[in-house]
Amino acid sequence: MLWRHGQTAWNLEDRFQGSTDVELDDVGVAQAQRAARLLTTLAPVAIVSSDLKRASVTAAALGELCDLEVGVDPRLRETFGGTWQGRTADELTRDDAQVYAAWRAGEDVPAGGGERRTEVAARVAAAITDALVGCPPGATLVVVTHGGAARAAIGTMLELPTDRWAVVGGLANCSWSVLEETEQSSWRLVEHNAGSLPEPVMGDDE
Repeated sequence: MLWRHGQTAWNLEDRFQGSTDVELDDVGVAQAQRAARLLTTLAPVAIVSSDLKRASVTAAALGELCDLEVGVDPRLRETFGGTWQGRTADELTRDDAQVYAAWRAGEDVPAGGGERRTEVAARVAAAITDALVGCPPGATLVVVTHGGAARAAIGTMLELPTDRWAVVGGLANCSWSVLEETEQSSWRLVEHNAGSLPEPVMGDDE
């Protein structure tokens, strides 16, 4: 399960956060606490989080309820956005229109001269793979990360071509996506941008 952090002031201001260590606002803290109460019913066996405060504080809300120590992995950080970090979407559209438009369209260009999506995907997927070591088959691992990092990881874990990663929509603050390992050792997307508990799939198309 990939869980995005709660709301920050920069989210509301439409600023590119990237790897800037922005804290949750009061709404974000409440979102994390609400979501944690739901996710605890899934009995996760492990929680691993980005080291940025907005993610680690979100993760701590669940760790406290589940009596689990939260592992911290800097590879789960959001995209390093270089010169874009801290700037609003309007400012980027005005000052770096061509590259910003290409990035928004899903092209694998360095964000603000920083990281490419493929670079983010590689490190996040590697962190998830490492965190899964020691987890029993069928157990729930909760990975607390960021919107762009989560979508890049989902795209690569589903083995989608890079130019098709955009078919996976974004994650709202404190929403999550559930990936399930198949018998063929591949991954499938079971839930996306969810804010309620997964429901079992019943019927012929399982």
